Amino acid sequence: MYRILPYTYAKAKVLGVEIKPSKRKNKKIDVYTPDGIVSIGDTRYKDYPTYKKFDGSKTADFRRRLYHLRHKGDEGIAGYYAKELLW
Repeated sequence: MYRILPYTYAKAKVLGVEIKPSKRKNKKIDVYTPDGIVSIGDTRYKDYPTYKKFDGSKTADFRRRLYHLRHKGDEGIAGYYAKELLW
């Protein structure tokens, strides 16, 4: 099971959503929004805090920039919440 970090809880609070560890296989987090539940993050892939911890800030910042470029138009869907909460 994925351990949600304080970084992610703080970002969820700013967005006004509730988060819990996902009940779905290979997903990191369930995001509870007014419209329903969105499962985000694949447990088989790294996210910003993981890159930062294991590969350093330089690599993490580079990977974050690339992720944001790929998902800049994903508002209101799982990609948006993944971008905002995990990156």
